[in-house]
Amino acid sequence: MRHHGGMSLPDSDYARRPGGMNSFLGSVFLQMAASVALSAAAAVLVLKVEALQAALFGPAGLTVLGWVVTLAPLGLVIVIGAGVEGLSGAAARGLLALYAVLVGLSVGVMFIGLAGASIVATFLIAASAFMVLGFIGFTTERDLSGLGSFLTIVLVGLVVAMLVNLFLRSAGLDLVVAAIGILLFAGLTAYDTQRLKRLYEEQSPMSGSASASLGALTLYLDFLNLFLSLLRFTGRRR
Repeated sequence: MRHHGGMSLPDSDYARRPGGMNSFLGSVFLQMAASVALSAAAAVLVLKVEALQAALFGPAGLTVLGWVVTLAPLGLVIVIGAGVEGLSGAAARGLLALYAVLVGLSVGVMFIGLAGASIVATFLIAASAFMVLGFIGFTTERDLSGLGSFLTIVLVGLVVAMLVNLFLRSAGLDLVVAAIGILLFAGLTAYDTQRLKRLYEEQSPMSGSASASLGALTLYLDFLNLFLSLLRFTGRRR
């Protein structure tokens, strides 16, 4: 039971009170921002600590530990996505934090040799675009469900193209993939923000629930991939 305006309200009514959506979405975006901060800290750690760089990346490429760090987030995404209904809010937040750190370590390896100024500039561009797109997704009255279905198909095609380019190693295809990625994850940012708004309207999840952490993970992935796609064009070698 919750107390509101001198009255005791059931949790379901409390979730639907005025401001409840702001509380839920505020939790989602706060967790997303915290995840980005954790990833950034882990990436900086890789760049600053040579021993950690050597443990993750050697002359022949990724080390065994490097591959574990790279592949482990995939397993965590499956755990969070598939088991979200059975996870407590605290457990979901813990898994999200672990995921963000592991991704940050992987991204840190990618940053080796890049100029810090270009990384920071790209991050600021991606953050600004993300905020604008998120605002559009939250405020637009247009139903973006059709766009979401189309973007999901494009995402599958993009993943296939990336896998093919692992063997072709084509610089031209890499830039095409990056350009499509920018448009794709820009669209997904707006779509996913609207989807989270509608999730609250339909189910009224609490701000501390696992659903909020899953929403944060979704937006975190949108931002991360938007940032990395932009970095393909703006990243400069030292």
